[in-house]
Amino acid sequence: MEKLYMDDFPGTKYRVNLIRESDDSYEWPPLSNPKTVFDFIKPLEDKDREYFVAIFLNAKNVPLGVHLVSIGDLTASTVHPRESFKAAILASACSVVFAHNHPSGNPDPSGADIKITQKLKEAGDLLGITVFDHIIVGRDCYHSFRESGQI
Repeated sequence: MEKLYMDDFPGTKYRVNLIRESDDSYEWPPLSNPKTVFDFIKPLEDKDREYFVAIFLNAKNVPLGVHLVSIGDLTASTVHPRESFKAAILASACSVVFAHNHPSGNPDPSGADIKITQKLKEAGDLLGITVFDHIIVGRDCYHSFRESGQI
């Protein structure tokens, strides 16, 4: 059987690489419930605009890493499933927790929050990556889509 090489094809070629931006030896605890996730992402509560992050988990719910999906403004952040799962696929995540903050301090989900959570769950189902939860961070409080039965 003859081998096939990328140089055999005309035009632009692509290669995907995953680059670890830090290599600390910190051992993250499992994120097994919404409260532990909230404690993990609590730094989001002090941000002056919306930050939307994805936390990649292994099969034991231990974080593999965190990816900043988007930074928005005071009231919104643009989120697309394609961008939300790209790094999760490269990191071989078993599941993912999405999280974002509400700079107002009120963690109640908006209609847009509910809609994007459903889209992300559907995309995760197609990809075989479970959406474990979506947490909205408020001032010393949070909303969990899992706890509220919305996921």
